[in-house]
Amino acid sequence: MRMIYRAAAAAAFLAFFDPAFLSAEAAAAPLKGVASWYKSGKRTANGEPFKPMGMTAAHRSLPFGTKVRVTHSKSGRSVVVRINDRGPFIGGRIIDLSLGAAQVIGLTVAGVAKVEVDVLALGAGRVRAPARQVDKPLRRTGVAYNFNRIGRDSTR
Repeated sequence: MRMIYRAAAAAAFLAFFDPAFLSAEAAAAPLKGVASWYKSGKRTANGEPFKPMGMTAAHRSLPFGTKVRVTHSKSGRSVVVRINDRGPFIGGRIIDLSLGAAQVIGLTVAGVAKVEVDVLALGAGRVRAPARQVDKPLRRTGVAYNFNRIGRDSTR
């Protein structure tokens, strides 16, 4: 009995948290919400270098490599992007576009806008980032020391 329960719990967990288990109906249903854009960062969550002018986006749960069409609700302009990062980490937003993709649909001026996201093709999943080697040990920057010193001097 315990093994059946564990198998059912594992299947429920995967179906709820793993986007690769999305049904065809769930993938076909458009997502509506607020989108934003970003241009800073060195690496994306799947390990590839971040290209601000690329046609890429960040989504919280869609598998890496998923192709989606993002349509601006007011202007009707759309762009096809590939999910290669995680985010947005601000409540109420459903997708973060790279600067290049945001420029295509006219999102850069306002910064945020209501969009509709259609999943075109689910990706294969996570691409592992290569292991990074640390050349030098981390060292203290002295920021905390300077802050304490300023605080102590300002009370005199």
